[in-house]
Parts: sequence; C-alpha cells; structure tokens
Amino acid sequence: MFDKTLDRFNYMLYISDRKHEEKEYFMDPKLAVITGASGGIGYELAIQFAKNGYDLVLIARRQKILEQFAHELQQQYKIRVFPITLDLTIPESIETLYQQLKNLNQPVDVLINNAGFGYFSFFPESNINKTMQMLQLNITSLTHLTRLVSKDMLDRNSGKIMNVASTAAFQPGPLMAVYYASKAYVLSFSQALDQELKDTNIHVSALCPGAINAADKYCVI
Repeated sequence: MFDKTLDRFNYMLYISDRKHEEKEYFMDPKLAVITGASGGIGYELAIQFAKNGYDLVLIARRQKILEQFAHELQQQYKIRVFPITLDLTIPESIETLYQQLKNLNQPVDVLINNAGFGYFSFFPESNINKTMQMLQLNITSLTHLTRLVSKDMLDRNSGKIMNVASTAAFQPGPLMAVYYASKAYVLSFSQALDQELKDTNIHVSALCPGAINAADKYCVI
C-alpha cells in the first residue's frame, strides 16, 4: 500500500515538473527538505525526490546513517544533498535548522515534515518526559518549521508542504492517546493551512499512512 502511495506521489512530481520542463531547463534545481530522513517514510521519500532531480536537505539524529545515505544519493543521482544532524525534540533546533537552510542561498521548494514518533503507555503512568518530547516533535517543531518556511514560500508565491500524519489521525487511540491526538492535529492543521493558502501557489497536504517497519522501534506512524 505504501509503495502505491509513493508511486502516486512520484507521478505527481513528474507531472508537475513536466509542465515547466522547458521553462526551468536552465534554472537551478529545486530543493526539497525532509525531516526524519534516515529511515522509514522519510528515507523512501528522499529517494523519490532524488529520482526527480531535486537537491535535498535531509534531517535526522543518526549522523553516520544520514551521511552515508546522503553520499549514496549524491553518487547515484548526481544531485546535491545536505545532511543535517539535529534532534528536533529540542525546541531550539528549529531555529538552528532554519538558519542553516537560509545559509544555502537556495529557496525551499518542498518541505516534508516527516519526523515523529509514538509509543504505547497507560497514560496516568506514562513517561512524562518522553510524552513532552513527542509533543515537541510531532506538533511544536512541525508547526514552527512550517511557519518559518511557509512565510518564505509566500514571499515567492510558490511551494509545497507535506506533513506526515497517520491513519491514527481519524480516531482516538487508547494506550497511545497522545500520539493519536498529535496526528489528528497534524491532519487538521494541514487541511486548514491549505485552505488559508488556497489563493496562492502554495499547496499543503497530509500523508496518512498506516503502521510501517522502521529502524527505531518508536517510529510508528
């Protein structure tokens, strides 16, 4: 099912690029920014964008894996890849990331907010520190980065944002109550923002996959 989703997304990128192929032939490559890119959905999306000729900024915590992945993409697809090792559960990390994006002197054409995690717990006995980290990553960091990048997109009147929500966004989830609620926020936020921007050339969407296999046992979508 996820492979079919990626195929459809890849086709949408192809059609979008083909419409402007002649106009953009001599222009700089487009830039896609993907959080949570060292595994799972972020990893697969990075490959799809690389196949379509996008330069990439890949963000994740696992430095060695991220840098190796970036090197492989550069070698195979002859694109520029900028790996950035950051823990987005730290509030200050978003400003750090945004400054690094600005230092590239290349506008962000596509933002993929993919980083997130969830875990099982009986809420009254849950680990509050882990829960607050989850809220920071799944909601606050996503919102903060979207705010910063969308303003730049609005100034150019061009851009695409995709936030990775979940099938969990459509119902409550006992024993994963906060995680399910966080994904409901991502879906609602994405739909509302897309409506706010309906009269611009900026498009916002939400991807709602089911459970996947991921390297980190807490990276359950």
